[in-house]
Amino acid sequence: MTLKKINPTQTKSWEKLNDHFDKIKNKKIKSLLEERNNPDNFNITWEDFNVDLSKNIIDDTTLDLLLQLAEECELSDAISKQFYGQVINETENRAVLHTAVRSLKSSEIELDGVNIIPSLEKTREKIKDFTNNVLSGKLKGSTNKKFTDIVNIGIGGSDLGPVMIVEALKYYSTSLKTHFVSNVDGDHVLEIIKKLDPETTLFIVVSKTFTTQETLSNANTIKNWLISKLGKNCVVKHFAAVSTNENAIKEFGINSENVFPMNDWVGGRFSLWSAVGLSISLSVGYNNFNNLLLGANKMDDHFKNTSYRSNIPVLLALISIWYNNFFKAETQAVIPYTQYLNRLPAYLQQAIMESNGKSVDRNGDTVDYQTGNIIWGDTGTNAQHAFFQLIHQGTKLIPCDFIGFKKPLHKENTQHDKLMSNFFAQTEALMMGKTENEVVNELKSSNTSTEKIDSLKAFKIFPGNKPTNTLLINKLSPESLGSLIAMYEHKIFVQGVIWNIFSYDQWGVELGKQLASKVLKEINENKISNHDSSTSSLLKNYLSNS
Repeated sequence: MTLKKINPTQTKSWEKLNDHFDKIKNKKIKSLLEERNNPDNFNITWEDFNVDLSKNIIDDTTLDLLLQLAEECELSDAISKQFYGQVINETENRAVLHTAVRSLKSSEIELDGVNIIPSLEKTREKIKDFTNNVLSGKLKGSTNKKFTDIVNIGIGGSDLGPVMIVEALKYYSTSLKTHFVSNVDGDHVLEIIKKLDPETTLFIVVSKTFTTQETLSNANTIKNWLISKLGKNCVVKHFAAVSTNENAIKEFGINSENVFPMNDWVGGRFSLWSAVGLSISLSVGYNNFNNLLLGANKMDDHFKNTSYRSNIPVLLALISIWYNNFFKAETQAVIPYTQYLNRLPAYLQQAIMESNGKSVDRNGDTVDYQTGNIIWGDTGTNAQHAFFQLIHQGTKLIPCDFIGFKKPLHKENTQHDKLMSNFFAQTEALMMGKTENEVVNELKSSNTSTEKIDSLKAFKIFPGNKPTNTLLINKLSPESLGSLIAMYEHKIFVQGVIWNIFSYDQWGVELGKQLASKVLKEINENKISNHDSSTSSLLKNYLSNS
């Protein structure tokens, strides 16, 4: 059974939300804070997470209607179908079971009548053994030297997830230095390998089909470089693979013992929990990798078993829909207040925009309402000195997620209170703003002339009423990071269910790749075929300088 096909705009709750929106759209968040009957509805404590939703343009009625929308769109039915392996990725005829990859050993999940947990556990054990053998020096390179560096070769979900986690958990690093090669840009891969010692570097090729153009181009460039340094027999000792294409792997020269499986029912952008996370395990150690999975599994349980009113991913998704579809706020910013999470916005761009960037509903009809959000962001306080000007005083409504941690990781960190003072102050400033009277009084107190006040005051007013969600977490640990990422995954799912779209296919990435293959052939043959006049002109210019 697939997901039910319910147009959200035809539900009673959507109609009521439209009416309610007209009544609340001009209200101030600071007034709503005082008017709410039950402030606890807007604050959730779970494990070591405190999620404050109170700085939003919502009241008790908004929340009630959004929860009714989830009920009318039969979210609970969709959740059950996802977790128990129904074919909810209908256009690709696949189940969606990245949650199974991080399930506990005692779980039982059947797919086509077979419990898949034992095979997943077997893969985890293989990751554990391989990680421990590389770190201990039991597995060495072709010249019998211990590995000092690893290079993950992949793109999309085979790169963005691992690189984000490895950066986020840098504090927990093992002795290995980790590098990532993704872009087909030759300068990228050549910049990486010029820093490496071929004798002590292990390369991991991550590609489900072992045919991805970017990944295979980079893998072959690296292979040729390695052979030029160490000879033909070195490949078997210096490469591992995460793939399903056994023949291509064998032809490439990779030892079958160093090959890890991928599952058809784990989408690339949700695959960091699987063998795709091999580079994560090597970078931070298997125990930390396993704790990452445990944290995600805890969030899975929370999402699956908690009532919607206290369900973090459900509420975040519904509030995001409120802004996207009623306020017409097209973008959403993610602002982590830790430099360790500097790759989180880029990771979420793929996870969210590739999933919910759809204009056709589950019936195959063009939608007449907004779907996916545009996701962007950077770390605080860097972001404050970059794009916060637009959020504070610009013309666009941009809801923001603020992510902060109570404790720093380094004991010597004496700056954490300064960082967190900005974290708290910015959400308050975005909500409260600064009135004309406040500006005038402030200028008067600094002995500014009346003439100067009149010329300056308009520029120093902050409208406020800018919505934010605040996620305050105890500490950045592998477990809390796993929970955080799983939270966003479930938010994506809820939004897709309510928007009546398929979140787990990605046909939108195919057209450009198909045309690129055609253009590459033309470049190689120096012969341009039929294109629009603009593209033909550009190609002629490129070839004339080749």
